[in-house]
Amino acid sequence: MKKDLISIDELSAREVNDLLILAGKIKKSPAEFGNTLKGKSLALVFEKPSNRTYVSFSVGMYQLGGNALYLGPEQIKLGVRETIHDVAKTLSRFVNGIVLRTFAHENVLEMARCASVPVINGLSDYSHPCQALADIFTIMEKRGSLRGLTLAYIGDGNNVCNSLAYISAKLGINFSVSTPKGYEPDSVLFKKTSAEAAKLGAEFRFSYDPREAVKGAGVIYTDVWASMGQEEETEKRKKDFKEFQVTSKLVSLAESGCLVMHCLPAHRGEEISDDAIDGEHSVVFDQAENRLHAQKAILAELLK
Repeated sequence: MKKDLISIDELSAREVNDLLILAGKIKKSPAEFGNTLKGKSLALVFEKPSNRTYVSFSVGMYQLGGNALYLGPEQIKLGVRETIHDVAKTLSRFVNGIVLRTFAHENVLEMARCASVPVINGLSDYSHPCQALADIFTIMEKRGSLRGLTLAYIGDGNNVCNSLAYISAKLGINFSVSTPKGYEPDSVLFKKTSAEAAKLGAEFRFSYDPREAVKGAGVIYTDVWASMGQEEETEKRKKDFKEFQVTSKLVSLAESGCLVMHCLPAHRGEEISDDAIDGEHSVVFDQAENRLHAQKAILAELLK
């Protein structure tokens, strides 16, 4: 039976931990996994431009012994040139797995429903599971343990925030979120993950004051204020989010060894300052590298 990665919510805590452990093994001894996916192919179906997702999946497949095929917006035109149903059915005859990077989350769900090979969510407007797995892998690598950790997310309650909420709840991480009014995380999702986290003794909290949100935080995380597809809102969002920039001053209010994270690409001078992203607390580029290792674990598990 095939298995997809659509949202962290669909994984058990054990499955999350198994992927993180496998990512560590692959990063430590990549040569041992060089033939894991020998002769297998992965289709990268991208409606959105990409740097890290495209390169990390392409290189990851190569390093696992397989190959990746890029199908960009002009080649596929999902729902215009061809239906998702037909794309899924056709690609399933050619490749061993599909990564879809799209706008609407429903597109990923439809691709998974119709494909007979594993489908991986490379990003949708609701979820970014590969990013969240790489993020937690990075935190474990830097801290050694998640015990008692508070992860503070500052900015827009978007797809990255959603995935971090899901994975924090499953692993018992305290999750603190701060957004401007009108940009809060999905209330149903936040209530659900908060209840799940409480069973493990973890606390979820929300504040409109980023200074309050980072108190006691071992990690401060931010993302762009306007995601792809929201370009027309850029100027309004700059005004609404002006008090939510992650700076070295904000970082100083958190734990002394606090990690600073950003999923990239970063709009320097907006959601994060140069002194924060380039400062001693930043693990942003280690985090970017770990997309490769975490996704190799995903591929090795789903396409084996």
